[in-house]
Amino acid sequence: MLSAEELDIVLLSVKVALWSVVISVPFGVAAAYVLARREFPGKSLLDALVHLPLVLPPVVVGYWLLLLFGRRGPLGQFLEEWFGIAVAFRWSGAAIACAVMSFPLMVRAMRLSMESIDPKLEAAAQTLGAGRWGVLLTITLPLALPGILTGMLLAFARSLGEFGATITFVSNIPGETQTLSLAIYALWQTPGGEAAAQRLCVLSLILSLAALLLSEAMVRRTNQRVKGYDAKR
Repeated sequence: MLSAEELDIVLLSVKVALWSVVISVPFGVAAAYVLARREFPGKSLLDALVHLPLVLPPVVVGYWLLLLFGRRGPLGQFLEEWFGIAVAFRWSGAAIACAVMSFPLMVRAMRLSMESIDPKLEAAAQTLGAGRWGVLLTITLPLALPGILTGMLLAFARSLGEFGATITFVSNIPGETQTLSLAIYALWQTPGGEAAAQRLCVLSLILSLAALLLSEAMVRRTNQRVKGYDAKR
């Protein structure tokens, strides 16, 4: 059984992971569409920048986030002065760190789904009078929905396990920024905390596995609906 403190850690972790997905989805869809459907100078550079969090040490990402969103950072100072929002050392900052670290996985899944769509379908819609936004909303995004859902759930699962960027950017504050991975790290260094750490490890495994299984189930169901729609047409 989980204690009240452990339950709060789990709920905070789910909250941070959900908000990280909400933050990154619009940017993820836009980046995936540009990389899948547009040719322009600097595309390789944009692709590299999108995937940069995969190869950078997470503490480096967290340090840059602290420089940008800290109270003296350009974005952090702007948010605090104009909107009264502070993200450094807050759970909202943890959500931003998780969004950045999970962004490449989200974009990759969405991009592969969009690239699998036959461009002739989009061209046919344009010949029938649909504009660029009409094609995007009625053809591209509905057909790419399995990849979009997969990207969202992969990002959620990745956010549940984020550690390095989070602890660097928002520290390990119980009740505010202490997510599952940070709590496990703290418990392993606390005398007598091994049992609680093991419980949280198992729970983390269950949550991540559930997210991946849900992703697979949703993709299969969405593919069946798309195939059924194509058959009716």
